[in-house]
Amino acid sequence: MSDVRTLRPTKVQHLWLTFVRWFDSWAGLEYMKTDGTPKMDWFRCIPLIAVHAMCLGVIWVGVSWVAVTVAVAFYVVRMFAITGWYHRYFSHRSFKTTRACQFAFAVLGGSCAQRGPLWWAGHHRHHHIASDTKDDVHSPRHGGFLWSHMGWFTSQTHFPPRLKGIADFAKYPELRFLDRFDILVPTIAGFGMFGLGKLLEIYAPELGTNGPQMLIWGFFISTVALIHGTCTINSLSHVYGSQRYDTGDDSRNNFILALITLGEGWHNNHHYYPASTRQGFYWWEIDITYYGLKVMEWLGLVWDIKDVPIYVREQKSKQEALAV
Repeated sequence: MSDVRTLRPTKVQHLWLTFVRWFDSWAGLEYMKTDGTPKMDWFRCIPLIAVHAMCLGVIWVGVSWVAVTVAVAFYVVRMFAITGWYHRYFSHRSFKTTRACQFAFAVLGGSCAQRGPLWWAGHHRHHHIASDTKDDVHSPRHGGFLWSHMGWFTSQTHFPPRLKGIADFAKYPELRFLDRFDILVPTIAGFGMFGLGKLLEIYAPELGTNGPQMLIWGFFISTVALIHGTCTINSLSHVYGSQRYDTGDDSRNNFILALITLGEGWHNNHHYYPASTRQGFYWWEIDITYYGLKVMEWLGLVWDIKDVPIYVREQKSKQEALAV
C-alpha cells in the first residue's frame, strides 16, 4: 500500500480535496484512503474521462494528413519518454544522465498524462517486488483484465506517490514539482498543439488543418492511444505471449506489443533481468527504445547503458560462460 498516513476526512472535505487534486495531486495526502478494498473514484477521474471523451471531437474537426502525422509523431516521441525514461531510467536506473537531461525527459514524460515520474516509477518498482502476487496493484491474475489495464490507477488507494520507494529521485525538487502538479505539462502540451494548428492554418493553409483539429488529433487522440498502449504492458503482457524464462510471474514476450510500445513487449525478458536497459535480448527482438538510447549515448547525453550479460541471457553461470 501507499506510505501515506491516512486520516478520515468528512464528506465535505473529501469532495473538496478530490477537486483540488485535479490541480495539485499531493493535496491532503494524509486524507487519502490507502486501505480497504480499492474502487474507482469517479469524481477524481473526471479529467481522465474527459480526455477520452474529447476524442469524439474528431466528428466535428475532421481529419487531415498533417494532423494524423503529428499525432503519430507525438505518440512515438512521448512513448520513448515513458519507456526509456519513466521506465528504464526512473524506475530501474539502467543508465545514467545529467540532471538537466533527467528533467527534460521528466517534462516530456509528464506530457503523456500518466502522472508524474515519481508516482509512475514508485508504483512500478513495487510491481516488480510483488509481480502477480496479491500485493501487485495491477495483476490481471488477481484483478482481471480491466482492473490491470486501467482500473487500478482510478482508485484513491493508488493515487498517492510511493515516495519511500523512489527516495533516490524524490530528493530533486523539480521532480517533486512535476509530480505534484502533474496536470500542468499536459495542459501546456494541449495549448501548444492548438497553437501549432492555428499557425499552420494562417501560414500554411494548403495543409488543410487548424487549431481545433490539431488539438483533437495531436493531443487528445495521441494521448489516449499512448495511455492504452502503455497500459497493455500491465494487462496483455501478463496474459498473451511466450515465456522464455521462469520468472515466477505471468510476464510474457509479445512481438506486437513490443512494436506498439517501442520495445516494452519483451516483458518476460525484462522481468527476468530488469537491470538491463535492453529488453529485446536478441537482435531479432525489436527494441526501438534501446536503439534511441544508444543514439543518445553516442551524442553524450546518456552513459553507462546496461546490456544483458550473455551468460544471464543464456541462463548459465559465469563459470559456464567462461568455459565456452
